[in-house]
Amino acid sequence: MRINITSVMVDDQAKALKFYTEVLGFVTKVDVPLGEHRWLTVVSPEAQAGTELLLEPMGFAPSRVYQKALFDAGIPLTAFGVDDCQAEYERMLKLGVVFRSKPTPMGPVIVAVFEDTCGNLLQMVQV
Repeated sequence: MRINITSVMVDDQAKALKFYTEVLGFVTKVDVPLGEHRWLTVVSPEAQAGTELLLEPMGFAPSRVYQKALFDAGIPLTAFGVDDCQAEYERMLKLGVVFRSKPTPMGPVIVAVFEDTCGNLLQMVQV
């Protein structure tokens, strides 16, 4: 058993693709038109055969409620690993990313929370 694909709900796939590739640095793995939406995944450039992140369109009404509830409560939808949280924070700040928290030591990790422009809070974690 392994994780091949995981998803993040997005309100606009084109906007999400721009953010996840141009800001976070992922690369497009699969982009297949499916009517109004696309099967759209990104991967880490260092692990292109690794786990894919599906930029999942929110066509199911309860997903919007769930996404908003997490966002309003300040709960990140998912977390991404980074080698240097402070450096990524500074790089992303220059690109206009909105942070909810600066890099903060929490036991054996350093974490920072930011908005993805698509309705989600995300967390980056340095172990």
